[in-house]
Amino acid sequence: MAFWLDLMFGNPIGLLSMIVIFATIGIMSYLTWLFIAKSASTDS
Repeated sequence: MAFWLDLMFGNPIGLLSMIVIFATIGIMSYLTWLFIAKSASTDS
């Protein structure tokens, strides 16, 4: 756990990469939810 904290807050590149990873996960989950919601609304 200390390794991850040092990686995230120790240098700006680690923090930037963690932000990019979390942003990518958020965008992918949003697009998946949008696709599922659109498919469900057209089926019913």
